[in-house]
Amino acid sequence: MKILMVYPECPDTFWSMKHIITLLGKKASLPPLGLMTVSALLPEEFEKRLIDLNTTELTDEDILWADFVFISAMIAQRASSINVIKRCRELGVKTVAGGPLFTSLHDQFEEVDHFILNEGEVTIPMFLEDLKKGSLKRIYASDFKPDLENTPVPDFSLINPGDYYVMPVQTSRGCPFDCDFCDIVNLNGRIPRLKTPEQIIKELQTIHNLDWKHSVFFVDDNFLGNKTKTKELLKEIIKWRKKVNFKPLFYTEISINASDDDELLELMKQAGFFMVFVGIETPSTESLQECNKVQNQNRDLIKSIRKFYNYGMEVTGGFIIGFDSDDETIFKRQFDFIQEAGVSKAMIEILQALPGTKLFKRLEAEGRLLNNSSGVCLDSTTNFISKMDKEILVDGYKKLIKKAYSPKYYFERLTNFLKYYEPTRKIPVHKKIIPSIIKVYIVFKHFKKGRLEFLKFMLNTILTRPKCLSAALDNSVLYIHFSKVFN
Repeated sequence: MKILMVYPECPDTFWSMKHIITLLGKKASLPPLGLMTVSALLPEEFEKRLIDLNTTELTDEDILWADFVFISAMIAQRASSINVIKRCRELGVKTVAGGPLFTSLHDQFEEVDHFILNEGEVTIPMFLEDLKKGSLKRIYASDFKPDLENTPVPDFSLINPGDYYVMPVQTSRGCPFDCDFCDIVNLNGRIPRLKTPEQIIKELQTIHNLDWKHSVFFVDDNFLGNKTKTKELLKEIIKWRKKVNFKPLFYTEISINASDDDELLELMKQAGFFMVFVGIETPSTESLQECNKVQNQNRDLIKSIRKFYNYGMEVTGGFIIGFDSDDETIFKRQFDFIQEAGVSKAMIEILQALPGTKLFKRLEAEGRLLNNSSGVCLDSTTNFISKMDKEILVDGYKKLIKKAYSPKYYFERLTNFLKYYEPTRKIPVHKKIIPSIIKVYIVFKHFKKGRLEFLKFMLNTILTRPKCLSAALDNSVLYIHFSKVFN
């Protein structure tokens, strides 16, 4: 049996980093962990290939080679997925689709031959059993949430590591919180399910064996899903890092209540975490209550953010505009908050109702739902009738984005970040010089505007926070991407 796995193209967004990936000698940010895991769940005797459309062109010959084309995608990859499905249909090759896009919206893809929905550990064996019998159904689905202790190591042999800048690892699925706009609970449940520390060390060792030199992204829905288990895992990672002298650093997604636990933060620091993505959403108390973001309520959000900085972890923040309780003051309030908190990489979105979420169901019941979410960060539209006038919402959002990612304010909040940042990377001065010169050259060559702000920022960093030079330069290089996406 020949299986071609295809990962559709990702649009140019906050996360894609398309405008700097090539400067770094790479083709894409992350390989498709979902399809790599699917491959490991398929029988060894199957012939398997993977084509990531973010790195490689898909030819008709590739499609015709396969007995089945497996497609896994997120909602943001919808357009590319439709194109792949259409090509397979025209060439007479059967398609099998899964992942978040199809789990949520499979009824909108009539041309797909078979769906393997929900979690592959459960539904792939169902598909394989019927494949043996020669009696395949169109849809394989299950609400059962499997124990991840039997999940195999993803099949890294399918990719060329040199194409990517980051390697992914998943330690758990699910999140204990129930924010009404988030589809994680609908897809993965509220009770976090975890792999064992032994499984994670095995995956990290596999990455280490690739001679991997860059960072590793722990792609969990919430790395703090089970605090006790997280601490146990971190202790094992610390021991393993020392044993094999593993150099790459880690980042992950985590809820802001992690900032309340100094022991946890110290363990993350020792384990090599240098950045976290946190869903901050809004400085509005009313909006946090509205969306049931309980973990962000009744706290000093800026103080919590700075706690991560103190432990050597930069915060990449998610922010949302367009809650029912938002009024026209929210644009300035969001901007002022982001600047003061020093969240340089601020992903600011207009609220969208994702399929299956409590927000989607509420708006549908109220007759306010317009269409399905695009799933694209920074899409200046909303898929429901907002309480705020639509023109005011969209215009205010566009102005907020443009202002926040102007050179003046980007480097201003970088400066605010560095005031509280205590880097954990100990890089000898002589090893900083050449990489720093290269990064300065890259920034100057590719900045269309902002060179003066960059020079002022770098001079200030050298004079006042020289130990933060590496972080300052890394974030300056990232601005090449942001300046093109946001302006």
